[in-house]
Amino acid sequence: FKLLLLLYEIHFSEDEVKVIGNDTDYQYQIHTAGIYIVTEVKGLLNLIWDNKTSLMLQLDPKFKGKVCGLCGNFDGNANNDFMKHNGEVVTDPADFGNSWKANPDCPDLTNMIDFCKESPHRLVWAEKRCSIITSDVFKVCHALVDSGLYYDACVKDTCACDTGGDCDCFCTAVAAYAAECRKKKACVAWRSPSICPLFCDYYNPPGKCEWHYKSCGPPCLKTCKNPSGTCSDQIPLLEGCFPQCPPDTPYL
Repeated sequence: FKLLLLLYEIHFSEDEVKVIGNDTDYQYQIHTAGIYIVTEVKGLLNLIWDNKTSLMLQLDPKFKGKVCGLCGNFDGNANNDFMKHNGEVVTDPADFGNSWKANPDCPDLTNMIDFCKESPHRLVWAEKRCSIITSDVFKVCHALVDSGLYYDACVKDTCACDTGGDCDCFCTAVAAYAAECRKKKACVAWRSPSICPLFCDYYNPPGKCEWHYKSCGPPCLKTCKNPSGTCSDQIPLLEGCFPQCPPDTPYL
């Protein structure tokens, strides 16, 4: 995908982040924290991407209540985010999405596919895997963030995966719940060698920084590109592999 900033484009892929253009009014920095690539555009937005299927967009507070579209209106009320282009608030996601088509010649989405009904065998597998969200693994978070909504979303997304194992759909869905828990200061180490593993030890060459998994890692690290180690205070705690280096030693 790509982020457009006037005459400026930032292209994101699993292999690289590529900047196209050399003229922009915005100051930006791109850094890695855990499993995420974090792009900060000063005074505008933060974009937090997990290199796969999860994308978090944070707008500068000055835009609160002044935007609209597929990402909601940023007014602090989640109940009216499904606002159509004409200002009508709806509950049907297809109706909402159709109203924001950029090309009016594109046909409306009319028939939403229920992948769990299409593939009943996937439903059984999805319910079993997604039950981790409502299990004791996340017990510390259940009173803070409603697990039911995330469990239902996990089942729907996991049914839509067409391969077995810990596919991206399932892992992303559970990670989304864990991310909301982190925002409430509830750190859950839910990953394991059999569930969406992260092999941090792979990055541990002899005599160098040691990398370890953290469920609530720092959103910003001191690096050669960011020697002050400062980032936007909007960025939440993040999960992934983080280095343990000698004091005052940047790892990149």
